Amino acid sequence: MLDTAEHEEVRRSLQKFIASEINPHVDEWEKAGIFPAHELFRKLGALGFLGLNKPVEYGGQGLDYSFALLMAEELGAIRCGGVPMAIGVQTDMATPALARFGSDALRREFLAPSISGDFVACIGVSEPSAGSDVASIKTQARSDGDDYVINGGKMWITNGTQADWICLLANTSDGQVHRNKSLICVPMKTKGVEIARKLDKMGMHSSDTAQIFFDNVRVPKRNRIGEEGKGFTYQMLQFQEERLWGAAASLKANEFLIEATIDYTRQRSAFGQSILDNQVVHFRIAELQTEVELLRSLVYRAAALYLKGDDVTRLATMAKLKAGRLNRELSDALLQYWGGMGFMNETPVSRAYRDGRLASIGAGADEVMLSVLCKMMGTLPGQTNKT
Repeated sequence: MLDTAEHEEVRRSLQKFIASEINPHVDEWEKAGIFPAHELFRKLGALGFLGLNKPVEYGGQGLDYSFALLMAEELGAIRCGGVPMAIGVQTDMATPALARFGSDALRREFLAPSISGDFVACIGVSEPSAGSDVASIKTQARSDGDDYVINGGKMWITNGTQADWICLLANTSDGQVHRNKSLICVPMKTKGVEIARKLDKMGMHSSDTAQIFFDNVRVPKRNRIGEEGKGFTYQMLQFQEERLWGAAASLKANEFLIEATIDYTRQRSAFGQSILDNQVVHFRIAELQTEVELLRSLVYRAAALYLKGDDVTRLATMAKLKAGRLNRELSDALLQYWGGMGFMNETPVSRAYRDGRLASIGAGADEVMLSVLCKMMGTLPGQTNKT
């Protein structure tokens, strides 16, 4: 599905950009614990990469979702997890609902500069006591005339220390938890927004992650995306793209790790032969490559249906679940074949081991993915039929 001449042109351009503008700097950004998001995003925006499937009226390319999928897959060639994740937040996590449901004025104010790279975006859903359990968020946006007054806090916010605006999910009424939430565009320089701290993470070191507090933050109601009370629904739709993005971005990253492991184990000898010559090693590597290809097929199938306008919650959930577990299985298995070097931070396998672990937690933990699937299958306790 990604095999037209136009797809190939975008692919080559992305590969060239990653090789020249990102990968030479990855080690430096990893050590610094941050990358220059505004500088990099402006370069990406100038080439049209931040709005491949966004409306042309706001600076996007107006292409279909297959191009966004292609970009997600190619970002897997970046030699760390943090930078591609930050780019994915901008393109596939913080902006889809705005592009689809936002007013014209709101899209011109927040979407257009996000597509050009002049703005860095972040998504504000998770809280200290409500990560995967989105319905339980506590942040409130109280109505006060033509404004909302926001109080609360968000946790684990990617791009949080550099962002110009946050796509914030907040409770705008006291109604049912699935119908009382709204998505609101909040400029990060608004009075009362506090970046409490930059978080120290196990992996994804080049991606800045923040804890953010909101103390009587006043924003106009015109900053709300779509209808009041529809925020939970809009966020669930955004999750479809976020979860597909995460699965697609893992494909080339895992393939690179397989190739690097083949090269290393071919050169490393023990007991009179290369590590790769051991049947248990090359059989296992072949098995893992097969798993990556099977995941690609699932992702492509989900994307093809999404292009048709279908609800792909089931397949996107499966892909996200499988990607997280495969990241863990693959990096752990391959690290073993690197021996002592696998335990050194200087090797790609150790970075992948750290970075890849997030995929089973972020955008819904594995257990939440399984609960979603079981609910759709009608197998949860108390269910008598599919819902």
